[in-house]
This record gives sequence, C-alpha cells and structure tokens, in this order.
Amino acid sequence: MAGVVVIGAGQAGAALVARLRGDGYDGAITLVGEEPVPPYQRPPLSKKYLLGDMALERLYLRPESYYAEAGIDLRLDTRVEAIDRAAREVVTGAGRIGYAHLVLATGSVPRRLPPAIGGDLGGVHVVRGLADVDAMAPGFVAGARVLIVGGGYIGLEAAAVAASRGMTVTLIEMADRILGRVAAPETSDYFRALHGRHGVDIREGLGLERLLGEGRVQGARLSDGSEIAVDMVVVGIGIAPDTALAEAAGLEIENGVAVDAQGRTSDPAIWAAGDCASFPYRGGRLRLESVPNAIDMAECVADNIMGRGAAYVPKPWFWSDQYDVKLQIAGLNTGYDRVVTRAAGGAYSVWYFRGADLLAVDAMNDPRAYMVGKRLIEAGQSADPARVADPEADLKGLLG
Repeated sequence: MAGVVVIGAGQAGAALVARLRGDGYDGAITLVGEEPVPPYQRPPLSKKYLLGDMALERLYLRPESYYAEAGIDLRLDTRVEAIDRAAREVVTGAGRIGYAHLVLATGSVPRRLPPAIGGDLGGVHVVRGLADVDAMAPGFVAGARVLIVGGGYIGLEAAAVAASRGMTVTLIEMADRILGRVAAPETSDYFRALHGRHGVDIREGLGLERLLGEGRVQGARLSDGSEIAVDMVVVGIGIAPDTALAEAAGLEIENGVAVDAQGRTSDPAIWAAGDCASFPYRGGRLRLESVPNAIDMAECVADNIMGRGAAYVPKPWFWSDQYDVKLQIAGLNTGYDRVVTRAAGGAYSVWYFRGADLLAVDAMNDPRAYMVGKRLIEAGQSADPARVADPEADLKGLLG
C-alpha cells in the first residue's frame, strides 16, 4: 500500500521520517537520497570534519541501523528522475515508487563559477556535501595558497579553517563589505578584524575576472587587473533552492517550492520542507536556509500528514563558528533601521531594531545576549536600547 515517500535524505528528510514514526504513523515510509551515506549533519563538514576532528560516523544524524529498525525504507545512492503526479509515483533509475503523500526535502544546490571563467578547473571547490569536503580536504595543508570567493558565512568559515591550517588565505568579496547581504556593518567590522588577526587577506569591492591554469587552477585574475597565484579555490557565493523536480512536475515555484501555511504544494498530495520550500510569512513569502528551519518545518509537515492541520510558525535562529568565536543569531533583521551594540568583556552583540521593535540579535561569544534576544523576539517583545547598550546592565532584566 502506498505511504509516504520523501525525496531528499538530508536534515529535513531525516527529521520528517523520524517524526512520523515517533508519532505512530504505521504506513510505509520510503526515504530516498542521492548520496551513498545515511543522513548526516552538514554544518560540521566545513569545520570539525574538514579539520579532521570529527569522524564520518559522528556526522550521521542517527545510526544507519535505525532506519531498518524503524521500518523506514532508506534508499541511498538513488536519484529521482521525475514525479508522475497522475500516477502518484516517483520515477528512479531502479523503478517506480508509489505514494499517498510525497514530500520534497531536496534542499539547495551551491552556486558555482561558470566554466567560461575557469570554474571547471581542477582544484575549484564548493562546500555543500560530504563529497565536496572530501575532495578539498587533501589541499588544506600548511603553506598552500587558497582563494576564497565570497564573503558570506560559508566563505568566512572556510577561510577560518584554512587559516587555522596555516594556509595563505585571500578572500574576495564583490560587494563593498563582507556579510553585506545578511548583517549590519558592525557585525562585518567584527569579523573583518577577527580574520585580519589570523592573517586572512580580505579584499572587499573586488570581483573575480577569471581563474588561470591548464586543467588545474594555478592563479586568479581579479577585477582590478591584479593576479595572484593560488593552489586551490573555494567558492562560497550562495545557494539556490533545488526545485528542478518540482518545476518539471509543474508545481508552483516562488523563491523555492511554494507551499501553504501547512506545507502543502500546489498539488495537495505533495508537500515540501526545508531549504527548498517557501512559505507564507507576514503577508509575503519566506524561505529560510538553516538547520533549525529544516527540522522544525519537516516536523510540522509530518504532523500535518498525520492530520494535525497546524500552520508553520518559524522561530529563526542561526549560528556560525569561526576560530574561537561562536556567532549565534536570533530573529530576522530584514527591514531594520537602527542597530545598538553591546560590548562586555570578550562578548559582543549587535541588536537590530525597526522603530521600537526588536527584530534580531547577532551575538558573538555572548550566549546570554542571544538567549535574552531570542526569548524577547519569540514573545513579540522589544528591549530598551539604552539598557542593551549599557555593559553594566543585567540583560535578564529585559525579560518580563
């Protein structure tokens, strides 16, 4: 009998099938993944795993034996070629799988440099999956020269690992500052200084004209005409929702696979969750690229497959680890018109306001600021900017 089929064995897919079984769903569950390994954590890939501080098995979200024990048909190394909506089947190279409910948890794909500027040369890498990191790991050795293209969090995390390995690191960002799309200038300044102290050469307002080399990258010509010698390149210029299957199946697409408040696509038998999905939010649509969103949205979809009928309400939070700094972000800073900073000892935080409303907090080695900010934002409460800025004030006093 047809049951639930989930395409995408990442964080969202794994969370969804576990939630279904945990909530007592007794139908067939099939989890289909393209990679040859069971679902695993992605954040440590570019940090502890790349540094050799985490073994492969520790990346796994659950032991591989869990899936069989839970009666989940885990099909690895399997690519879904198409969705046959009329027959309610997914088409793979090994045959067809029928479904009563289909969930798209296809995640996102990294943006790559075009071949016309050398993006297909050997030694040019993206940071997304296990295979990507395994391919670049041998090049992360002391003395090697690496160019990081892109000054977002992925690029900065790669730069931190490379510098920690004793590599010569150059990072270029085409915009006028690193983290320009996602953070205030104050947060950019903090991380620019942090990387500078570790010897990273950050060049802002500078793009890549082309990579140089025959077969393998040997250098780069930058947009100012200068050339640098490099042994490898790490590309961190963003990701895009993986909507190829959904588009081919004729589902509605709007900044990802468009779903309603409960996670249904334009086909009521098909759902979507995680990086690939956009959902209604404050009169518009929102798509979040984060582990917490992948888990929370997937669990909400699982509940709704079971008939709960609940709307997904995101509680955005993110994190990044660079050197000995742990960045924790609560909320979404979109639309902010002022920031207030707080420095207390080695802790630093940036608080985003729109008028009197608190929108988000960036907390660097400041778990208390993160915790207080997150609780305020989720409760729909704000904070007194003067008290936030006073390093002597007790932040917990902001909580009602």
